[in-house]
Amino acid sequence: MFITRRQFVEGASALAILSLTAAAPAFAQAPSTEELMQPGPLGEQSQGPDDAPVTIIEYASMTCSHCASFHVNTYPLLKERYIDTGKVRYILREFPLDPLAAGAFMLARCAGEGKYFPLVDALFQQQRTWVTQKPIEPLLNIAKQAGFTQETFEQCLADQKTLDAIEAVRQRAAEKFGVNSTPTFFINGKIHRGALTIDELEKEIQPYLKS
Repeated sequence: MFITRRQFVEGASALAILSLTAAAPAFAQAPSTEELMQPGPLGEQSQGPDDAPVTIIEYASMTCSHCASFHVNTYPLLKERYIDTGKVRYILREFPLDPLAAGAFMLARCAGEGKYFPLVDALFQQQRTWVTQKPIEPLLNIAKQAGFTQETFEQCLADQKTLDAIEAVRQRAAEKFGVNSTPTFFINGKIHRGALTIDELEKEIQPYLKS
């Protein structure tokens, strides 16, 4: 099914329920590294060198307030200290909790080479402006800053192939890796649920950096 304006509105109205996630039990069996590192249909969106000693995979939803808090407050420090210095490879994977989040991820995927992370950052930073009962206009305004026109904006949100690929990533994470809330992180294969602070991240990262 295509994401329609009606779905955006309905998705936005359900956010209060969907963003409340209870503490989840540990997954019965940790996925293998090979299984976890397999990219989705659209390929990976990553930052940092492929051979970094630490790989952090984040499953996030664009409408998740905890994800936005992580990306606004913690991610810039992670990037400065560890990603940009070659110590961490960071991978962001889509886990939309509702149609509105799926649509936002579709826009990031449609944005073009090198624009995925800048648009994701802008959407998280301005989350309160577009996670509303009427999200289309504020979303379009943000998308235009990334080079979209009204036409390309609407074409992107009608792209069933991109939507199906994003859903495949979400479904695989839920069924294979035990992801059932956002944000969920895998740090060198070890699962961590909830928005981690930079101090909590460093406690997990540092042991892998010691020679």
